[in-house]
Order: sequence, then structure tokens, then C-alpha cells
Amino acid sequence: MKSWTRREFGGLTGGAVLTALRPRRARSQAKAKVAVIGGGVGGATVARYLASGTAPVEVTLVEPSGLYSTCFFSNLYLAGLRSFESLTHGYETLRRQYGIAVVHDSAEMIDPVAKIVGLSSGAKLSYDRVVLAPGIAFQDRAIDGYDAAAMEIMPHAWKAGAQTKLLRKQLQSMEDGGVFVLVVPPDPFRCPPAPYERASLVASYFQRHKPRSKILVLDAKSTFTGQDLFQDAWQRYYPGMIEWLPAEFTGGVKAVDVKARSVITAEETFKAAVANVIPAQKAGHLAQQMGLADRSGWCPVDPVTFESTLQPSIHLVGDAIIAGDMPKSAFSANSQAKACAFVLASVLTGSSRSTPHLFNSCYTFLAPDDAWSNAISYKPLAGTIRTAHASISKVDESSEMRRRAAGEAEGWYDAFTRDVFG
Repeated sequence: MKSWTRREFGGLTGGAVLTALRPRRARSQAKAKVAVIGGGVGGATVARYLASGTAPVEVTLVEPSGLYSTCFFSNLYLAGLRSFESLTHGYETLRRQYGIAVVHDSAEMIDPVAKIVGLSSGAKLSYDRVVLAPGIAFQDRAIDGYDAAAMEIMPHAWKAGAQTKLLRKQLQSMEDGGVFVLVVPPDPFRCPPAPYERASLVASYFQRHKPRSKILVLDAKSTFTGQDLFQDAWQRYYPGMIEWLPAEFTGGVKAVDVKARSVITAEETFKAAVANVIPAQKAGHLAQQMGLADRSGWCPVDPVTFESTLQPSIHLVGDAIIAGDMPKSAFSANSQAKACAFVLASVLTGSSRSTPHLFNSCYTFLAPDDAWSNAISYKPLAGTIRTAHASISKVDESSEMRRRAAGEAEGWYDAFTRDVFG
């Protein structure tokens, strides 16, 4: 079994996969049409890698927003360590350099028989193949009283944009000595380590600007990703500032009182100066509407082709899918998207296909100069996706290694977003 280095993982985001997407085909063949719905990491990657190959493919990317802001690294923005502009990316390079038709509209329906995507503007797109990267939606009534209006008082900030800016503004305005209450949802959800990274980086902000403030993490789970790393860091960097309460102690979050700015559990009511409520999640609305999600709320797919097992001829990638051991992360979405693009190129050109190589790699901050990392490879096995090899930071790593990881993270972000958006 091969052990992957971070440098090798970085190489896999670019040229190796790009080369694989160049099957031989006569230049005179008419171009096949591929419609990609959703311009986040998964959708933009599928579009870019299909358009980058020599296969005769006409790619249309449908995305309502003109700019995309990454959820990953947004916790650094909340802590005042990164600008929001540095998290924001456009589609001009995909349009200009790769010839992708970027349509800023929303997909309302897909007719898999007529092979048509209906847009909210009334326009219709014909396709030979369609790929959805619908992202996440929040489960309805997961927490009593937490609705769209409540989100403007108690932001989730789990989709980067206005909500992220709102939470940052609230943290800046909070009086020293206040309590920041962070509600963590049940599994599965987007980016498993991120709520605890958020607690860590907000704590670093409080240390610099509001040293008497506290952070209360109300969790729907009894354990969490990277728990030993986070709790070790909380004791070292933020002693007495962060309190984590699992559901077994609180009975779980049941409701919110927006007027009182309180979070209500089965056992107790917690008053917050600032409340960050992250609800339970499911696949995005279009996936639900099209019958692509099962009873779990997520979308089952073939682990080799990423074709829906509920609606043949529709492919899905990213946070919305059921991906076995792969977490719902940006790098996972990017890796799935490349594998899906390779499959589509093979289907459209009649060339052979191979088993996909899937990866996840990310950096998670414990403090501004302390980050832990993982590099994990996966393979399709028995109808799902299983871990093949994992390299994950340990608690006893040296401070120098952690500082180096924090520095590497900045380069990782830049290289990764270039790989996605060009």
C-alpha cells in the first residue's frame, strides 16, 4: 500500500488528472454537451477538468452567484486573520481560458428523458450528460424556533457569504465577558472538524480583544473529529475559555429563543451574547426535488461513476452525496469531481475507464500558528468508498511541525483554489 506525501497529494490536484482526461478522439466529431449544475468546488472542478481535456465536450456551468466564497478558511476571517475578499473567487478564468459557458441562473428542474435542464429565467439547456453539485441544505424544523428569520439573529455561517460577515460583525460588537454559544449539528455535516476549529480561532480572537469572554460548544454528538488534538490545544492555548458539552450531558439542543438570544437544551437554557447555530443538514434542494436523495436526506451514487443509483444518467459530486468513508469536505468534492469528469470523458469518447483514485487533504487550525493536517486516500470497495491509507497529525507533534503546517496551509489554499477556479 503506497504512503502519500502532502507534496504528492498536491500534484494530484493538477497535471496528473488533467493528463488522464485527454482520451484520443477524431477532431471532426461533434461536441457532446455536458451541463454542470452548481458552481461550488465540486461543480467548478467538473467543468474545468472536462473543458481542459481534448475530448469534444461543450461544457455549461449553471450557478446563480457571480462570486463564490469558500467556507473552508472562513474561520480565519471570523478571527480577524484573513480578509473576506481573499476567500472570494470568480468564474472569469473558467469562461475565458477554458471556454466554459457560465450561466448565472438557477436550475429549477431536470428532465432526464428529454435531457433538458429548466432554468428559473425560463431558459432551457439541452445536454448529453448532466452533473449536479447541489451542496447542502438545512433540515426543516431540526431545532424549534430556528427558521430563516432566526438565522438573521443567530447566524449559522455554514454557507460562506452574508452569514459569515454577520457572525464576524456580532463577534466584533460583543462586549468583553460575554458568552459565545456554538451549536454543533449531528453527523453527517459539511466539514466535520470546522465547528471546533471555529471555537479555537474565535478563542484566539477573544484572547487578543475580549479576554474575559467564554465559548460554550453545545454538541449533538458524544465524540468529534480530531477531539484529542482540539482538547489538547484548548488546554494549552485557551485554559478555562472553551467548554464543550456533548448531548449526553445536555440532552441535545431542542429550541432557540431569538428574543432572549437563548439556546434551550433538554436540561438547561443557555443565554448567549452571540449564538452561532449550525443546523442538521441534508442534500441541496434540487437534489431533494429531483428524487436524488434517499431517506437519509443524502444522495446515493455509484462509487466508481458517481451516477445516481436512484436516477440513472444523472451524476452527483460533493457534499450532497453518500460517499462512505469520505468526509463532506472541499477536497473530497474536488477529488470526486475529477473522477466524475474522467468517467464522463470516457463515456463520451468511448475510451476505456479505470477505477478512480480518491483523496482528501486539509489543514485545520488550532491557533493562528498551529495547524494539524490529514492526507487520506480512498478506493471504491463493495459498493461504497473505503479508506485505503491515512496520514493524520498526532497530539505529540512538535510545535515547529505545527507552525510549519500552519504556514503550508496558506499555500495549500492558494494552490487548491487555483486548481478549482483556474
